[in-house]
Amino acid sequence: MKLSTMWKDALGSLLRRPATEKYPFVRLRAPEQLRSQLHWDLEACTGCGLCAKDCPADAIEIITLDRKAKRFVFHYAIDRCTFCAQCVVSCRQGCLKMSNDEWELASLTKEPLRVYYGEDADVETVLAGAPEPDAEPAPGD
Repeated sequence: MKLSTMWKDALGSLLRRPATEKYPFVRLRAPEQLRSQLHWDLEACTGCGLCAKDCPADAIEIITLDRKAKRFVFHYAIDRCTFCAQCVVSCRQGCLKMSNDEWELASLTKEPLRVYYGEDADVETVLAGAPEPDAEPAPGD
């Protein structure tokens, strides 16, 4: 490379605006096709569990408290999810949707990445009595 060509490129770069975005101060809209956090509709769900069976990352768990009364808790582990949308495709009732605007999912701990959907009382019941899904069983169980 010639020295004159290098200086020409360097001086040209000083006069041009940077190509980087000013994120997080200026945020652009996410593309419509972006797949990010999963949302669950309790009213439409029948608790069949097909979404949990088809999830290749094992990120979904349906906890059934009372099938006749439609008391379900949907446990979604965001840190395991690969955002493939297989659960959305396989849901027959259409109760699963992936949003395209909740893509900033980084966290220092796992607690914000464990999402429980359902009635507040049912979620409290599950959290009070159920062990963490990743927890090891106690010896002798």
